[in-house]
Amino acid sequence: MNNIRNKVQLIGNLGNNPEVTAFGEGKKRVKFHIATHEYYRNNKGEKVVETYWHTVVAWGKTGEIAEKHFSKGSEVVIEGKLISRSFKGRDGINRTVTEIQALDLMMLAKKAS
Repeated sequence: MNNIRNKVQLIGNLGNNPEVTAFGEGKKRVKFHIATHEYYRNNKGEKVVETYWHTVVAWGKTGEIAEKHFSKGSEVVIEGKLISRSFKGRDGINRTVTEIQALDLMMLAKKAS
């Protein structure tokens, strides 16, 4: 039951090609953004679409899969967990970001050329 305490599942489209950052000893971080959409009707009966952007990071084999197969516009399924990290920005201000660490990925459809 502990594995479902911090679990995220999203289906969405990539807003950019994966960005790869190489670190020492062959480690790579693959980062990309996916958009998810929520559809509903407002009180006037008009269809409304809300778009939410999510930052996803992947490491190891998961990152290699994303780097090799994902591209802007691809429809994907992401399963992972929420992580938060703090850092000091170039302007000296402390910042905190929340990202999804991808643990499992699946491509649903590639963007048509």
